[in-house]
Amino acid sequence: MTDRQMHFGLFHLPLGRHPYAWRRDDAEGHPEDLAWAIRTAQKAEEGLFDAFFLADNLVGPVLDEQGRPGGFEPLTLLGAIAATTSRIGLVATVSTSFSEPLNIARMFASLDHMSGGRVGWNVVTSQSDRAAQNFGWDKLEDHATRYARAAEYIAVCRALWHSWEPGALALDKASGTMVDRHRVHDINHAGQFYKVRGPLNLSRMPQVEPVIFQAGSSGDGIGLAGSVADVAFTAQDSIADGLAFRDALYKAAAGRTDGHLPLIMPGVMPIVGRTNAEAREKFALLQDNTDIAAGIRQLSGRWGYDLSTYDPEGPVPEPGPNVHGQSRVQMLLQKSREENYRLRDLAALAIASHGHRIVVGAPDEIADDLEKWFTSGAADGFNIIPASMPDGVDDFVDLVVPVLQERGLYRKSYAGKTLRAHLGLKTPE
Repeated sequence: MTDRQMHFGLFHLPLGRHPYAWRRDDAEGHPEDLAWAIRTAQKAEEGLFDAFFLADNLVGPVLDEQGRPGGFEPLTLLGAIAATTSRIGLVATVSTSFSEPLNIARMFASLDHMSGGRVGWNVVTSQSDRAAQNFGWDKLEDHATRYARAAEYIAVCRALWHSWEPGALALDKASGTMVDRHRVHDINHAGQFYKVRGPLNLSRMPQVEPVIFQAGSSGDGIGLAGSVADVAFTAQDSIADGLAFRDALYKAAAGRTDGHLPLIMPGVMPIVGRTNAEAREKFALLQDNTDIAAGIRQLSGRWGYDLSTYDPEGPVPEPGPNVHGQSRVQMLLQKSREENYRLRDLAALAIASHGHRIVVGAPDEIADDLEKWFTSGAADGFNIIPASMPDGVDDFVDLVVPVLQERGLYRKSYAGKTLRAHLGLKTPE
């Protein structure tokens, strides 16, 4: 066994990430079927995954855009998953742009208590003006302001989670003391964006704080991840890019009072076959049925302007000044330049993976790829994004995980009961 062990999150996509996947004859799943979500989480727990990871979408289907349903609200779903699993971590994406810190602090604290200490929070600031218009705004705040708001938002939540000392919920029958009020403290926060008295109306959670994930890879995103995150969820296409991201993240983490360097877990979409030929055939089926026009619409959203008037057989245009998802745009643009992609080629790739890396092959080939990233230091683990369901999860757990276990790179049992324990993280002071 090596000293380091690889970490895995399952990026839960009930129908798979690839837009054609749900139309295959052998496809299963439904975005609003609780039993299906539970089945998927339990399979990931069988594979000893660190976490069941939920993204979020605050915008409904839009005419002429890919009509992917949003699915269940993440925190609500995690309540059900907490009751039907016992070890796997539970991570929900919540935006700091459209909610109040006390509400979110209370929800995560509740889930951490209910799950016995298995909760994580993927912090995002949102990217869509359409989302802003669902909350009474005309458009989002500028990028820097959103991240400044997020930093204060997290600080308020942390103060609320620490507002109860250990043992404050006394429940002492002999003295009649239910709550030792001397161990519960107002936070009296007054900042640029929020004014919160506190304390939280829920006692200290098992993990003290949820594990903080951060998914931004822009300069502001790296700065926030470096200063507050336990784990960075990111997207790079090469080991060299992964190492450059790590260096930037570690630089941003310098001077942290807890001394923690965030774990790095890039997203990756593995297409697993029992043989290389089977995996290639599986991926070809998906790509041959890709809607290129839909891919160009998706790229238009990322590039910040309409690309539909450009020749799909021509070169990829430069992004506009107002891109959406800076790290994804940079990764896609770099890949298009390095491999001389046509606009059609990049559209097919982008809609397949949403900007994350795709690995196609037999189980040992998938394991080889992940091992190279892991042993190079470019990744501490991966957020596994299933292209299709249920094979995207089942084949990885049944075929790839045993190979990594045989190589001593992955656990053979859970050593602890909390998400912090799975990830090797200290309990916050």
